[in-house]
Amino acid sequence: MPAVYESDRVAISGRTWVVTGASSGIGRGVAERAGSMGANVVLAARRIEALEDVARVIRANGGEALVVPTDVSRPEAVEALASAAELRFGRVDVWLNNAGVASIGRFDEIPVADHTRVIDVNLNGVLYGSHAALRRFRAQGSGTLVNMASVEGRVPLAYHASYAATKHAIIGLDGALRQEMRLSGLDCIRIITILPWAVDTPFWANAAARMGREPRGPWMDGAREVADAIVWAAVNAPAGEFPVGPKASAAVLGSRLAPGLTIRIAGSVIHQVQMENAPPAPDRPGNLFVPSPAPPTVEGGFRSRRPRPGPVLSPP
Repeated sequence: MPAVYESDRVAISGRTWVVTGASSGIGRGVAERAGSMGANVVLAARRIEALEDVARVIRANGGEALVVPTDVSRPEAVEALASAAELRFGRVDVWLNNAGVASIGRFDEIPVADHTRVIDVNLNGVLYGSHAALRRFRAQGSGTLVNMASVEGRVPLAYHASYAATKHAIIGLDGALRQEMRLSGLDCIRIITILPWAVDTPFWANAAARMGREPRGPWMDGAREVADAIVWAAVNAPAGEFPVGPKASAAVLGSRLAPGLTIRIAGSVIHQVQMENAPPAPDRPGNLFVPSPAPPTVEGGFRSRRPRPGPVLSPP
């Protein structure tokens, strides 16, 4: 995966980054890394105590931080987030739409309210954030919008139906927005769509579980490495889709060269990981409607606890 180098500090220091979902996982990793390189980081999530903890880390490492508690499913809250960033720092240079939730289980056994909430956060939250960011980028003549999709936007997985649907939609949204920027002569505004593989973050502990087992993902990547790759992409990557790491790149390539086979293999793998190998656990609502009490860490710690290697996904 691409790593952030000292040479990237010039492009990061003094710039303003808005990061949603910044209380834990990838969002926290991106915020801490950008802050350590001198960025002004505007931290958005529902848990103010967790955001204050991230802000302390950023300030201790030489960056500036602004905490703005935000539920991204509320458009007025996202607009207030953008206004707060402008008021404090004068402009927004990078906006990362990263907040995400999931309800994992068989589609028809998951309450419709869960599916609706996943869409409200994962898709509508990205739409609201993109709308707020692009209006400001147009006015100032530049900016980088980074939207968190997933390999699941190209290779959907069983038991993740509404989550996969939102990631497909984000890829479509970003493709249309890139066309609009090009047709408007605004190539100075970059729109980057991040496609990570499964990542070892608190996401799995926070997800709603509706299948009598603990949520799990195959062959997880490290959260810090993925966060660093996203920071690198925000600075260096051209507009377009950005698969993070070799597994994500291989999955995306497989979806293009042999889509039917790739999806069939992916379904078999996730069934083994989620329905056969994952330990039994009671169903839970996760953090869909109420913030999770889980520790607001970057890494989830699942890889170190896994008793045996995950299945081999071949191809893609």
